[in-house]
Amino acid sequence: MPIDIEDLSFEELLELNQRVVARLKMLESMQTHIEMMRFNPGQRVSFEHGSGRLMGTLVKYNRKTVTVVTDDGRRWNAPPHLLAPVKDAGTAEPQQPAGKKKKQLR
Repeated sequence: MPIDIEDLSFEELLELNQRVVARLKMLESMQTHIEMMRFNPGQRVSFEHGSGRLMGTLVKYNRKTVTVVTDDGRRWNAPPHLLAPVKDAGTAEPQQPAGKKKKQLR
């Protein structure tokens, strides 16, 4: 149902504008929160920067960003939608071919 704004007064338009801006801020905040929850403090992440891809550890949630300490010790506040998780290759167990089971030691 479209709103006909042609007949609204200046004051009514200002009030409508304030309500629209408040709603947009709330929706943006909710989306940022959802994006943040994809990551946990202590998790390895990467993000693109002008000098290339940086890798580090997420150390803190902020209101609109997360704090990442990169491998070179620098702190960055990055929007969560720019982050990508980093898979830790050192913790994965070798895969067994299908159909074969690991022998258990007794």
